[in-house]
Amino acid sequence: MHFKLIIVFVDDNKTDKVLDAAREIGATGATIINNARGEGINKKKTFMGLTLESQRDVLLFLVEEHLCRKILEEISRAGLFDEEPGSGIALQIDVEDAIGVLHQAKEITHNIEEEL
Repeated sequence: MHFKLIIVFVDDNKTDKVLDAAREIGATGATIINNARGEGINKKKTFMGLTLESQRDVLLFLVEEHLCRKILEEISRAGLFDEEPGSGIALQIDVEDAIGVLHQAKEITHNIEEEL
Protein backbone atom coordinates (compact mmCIF):
# COMPACT_ATOMS: atom_id res chain seq x y z
CA MET A 1 0.00 0.00 0.00
CA HIS A 2 1.33 3.46 -0.91
CA PHE A 3 0.47 6.55 1.06
CA LYS A 4 0.53 10.29 0.61
CA LEU A 5 0.50 12.94 3.31
CA ILE A 6 -1.97 15.77 2.82
CA ILE A 7 -0.95 18.88 4.75
CA VAL A 8 -3.62 21.53 5.20
CA PHE A 9 -3.18 25.03 6.60
CA VAL A 10 -6.63 26.41 7.36
CA ASP A 11 -8.32 29.14 9.41
CA ASP A 12 -9.37 27.60 12.71
CA ASN A 13 -13.02 28.47 12.07
CA LYS A 14 -13.00 26.12 9.03
CA THR A 15 -11.17 23.19 10.62
CA ASP A 16 -14.28 21.14 11.41
CA LYS A 17 -15.74 21.65 7.92
CA VAL A 18 -12.50 20.49 6.31
CA LEU A 19 -12.21 17.48 8.64
CA ASP A 20 -15.79 16.40 7.97
CA ALA A 21 -15.39 16.79 4.21
CA ALA A 22 -12.18 14.73 4.17
CA ARG A 23 -13.77 11.97 6.24
CA GLU A 24 -16.84 11.81 3.99
CA ILE A 25 -14.66 11.23 0.92
CA GLY A 26 -12.42 8.56 2.51
CA ALA A 27 -9.89 9.94 5.00
CA THR A 28 -9.74 7.66 8.03
CA GLY A 29 -8.29 10.16 10.49
CA ALA A 30 -6.19 13.27 10.97
CA THR A 31 -3.67 14.91 13.24
CA ILE A 32 -4.50 18.51 14.17
CA ILE A 33 -1.94 21.07 15.24
CA ASN A 34 -3.68 24.10 16.74
CA ASN A 35 -2.65 27.74 16.76
CA ALA A 36 -0.17 27.82 13.91
CA ARG A 37 0.89 31.19 12.57
CA GLY A 38 1.77 32.25 9.06
CA GLU A 39 2.03 35.18 6.73
CA GLY A 40 0.90 35.43 3.13
CA ILE A 41 1.81 37.77 0.32
CA ASN A 42 0.01 40.66 2.03
CA LYS A 43 0.82 41.45 5.64
CA LYS A 44 -2.06 41.44 8.11
CA LYS A 45 -3.53 44.69 9.34
CA THR A 46 -2.57 46.05 12.71
CA PHE A 47 -4.45 48.10 15.27
CA MET A 48 -2.28 50.14 17.62
CA GLY A 49 0.64 47.79 17.05
CA LEU A 50 -1.35 44.58 17.57
CA THR A 51 -1.71 42.24 14.62
CA LEU A 52 -5.30 41.37 13.80
CA GLU A 53 -5.13 37.84 12.46
CA SER A 54 -7.10 34.69 13.00
CA GLN A 55 -5.44 31.54 14.22
CA ARG A 56 -4.67 28.72 11.81
CA ASP A 57 -4.67 25.00 12.27
CA VAL A 58 -2.46 22.49 10.51
CA LEU A 59 -4.18 19.23 9.56
CA LEU A 60 -2.22 16.13 8.60
CA PHE A 61 -3.97 13.32 6.73
CA LEU A 62 -2.17 10.07 5.86
CA VAL A 63 -4.18 8.66 2.97
CA GLU A 64 -3.86 5.93 0.38
CA GLU A 65 -2.57 7.38 -2.88
CA HIS A 66 -5.64 6.42 -4.96
CA LEU A 67 -7.90 8.48 -2.71
CA CYS A 68 -5.56 11.44 -2.33
CA ARG A 69 -6.68 13.65 -5.24
CA LYS A 70 -10.39 13.33 -4.40
CA ILE A 71 -9.74 14.13 -0.74
CA LEU A 72 -7.56 17.10 -1.68
CA GLU A 73 -10.25 18.52 -3.99
CA GLU A 74 -12.95 18.06 -1.34
CA ILE A 75 -10.78 19.81 1.26
CA SER A 76 -10.37 22.76 -1.10
CA ARG A 77 -14.11 22.91 -1.79
CA ALA A 78 -15.09 22.72 1.89
CA GLY A 79 -12.51 25.31 2.95
CA LEU A 80 -13.32 27.66 0.05
CA PHE A 81 -9.59 27.86 -0.69
CA ASP A 82 -10.02 29.09 -4.27
CA GLU A 83 -12.95 31.41 -3.52
CA GLU A 84 -11.64 33.25 -0.44
CA PRO A 85 -8.03 34.46 -0.58
CA GLY A 86 -6.11 33.63 2.58
CA SER A 87 -8.56 30.97 3.77
CA GLY A 88 -6.07 28.14 3.48
CA ILE A 89 -3.85 25.94 1.36
CA ALA A 90 -3.45 22.20 1.01
CA LEU A 91 -0.67 20.14 -0.48
CA GLN A 92 0.34 16.52 -0.79
CA ILE A 93 3.70 14.82 -0.46
CA ASP A 94 4.79 11.25 -1.09
CA VAL A 95 5.33 9.00 1.90
CA GLU A 96 8.09 6.48 1.43
CA ASP A 97 7.06 4.27 4.34
CA ALA A 98 4.56 4.27 7.19
CA ILE A 99 4.06 2.16 10.29
CA GLY A 100 1.21 2.11 12.76
CA VAL A 101 -1.50 2.01 10.08
CA LEU A 102 -1.95 -1.76 9.86
CA HIS A 103 -5.21 -1.59 11.80
CA GLN A 104 -6.63 0.71 9.10
CA ALA A 105 -5.40 -1.34 6.14
CA LYS A 106 -8.55 -3.48 5.93
CA GLU A 107 -10.87 -0.48 5.75
CA ILE A 108 -8.57 1.40 3.38
CA THR A 109 -8.37 -1.63 1.07
CA HIS A 110 -12.17 -1.95 1.08
CA ASN A 111 -12.60 1.76 0.22
CA ILE A 112 -10.06 1.58 -2.59
CA GLU A 113 -11.71 -1.48 -4.13
CA GLU A 114 -15.04 0.38 -4.19
CA GLU A 115 -13.42 3.41 -5.83
CA LEU A 116 -11.67 1.40 -8.53
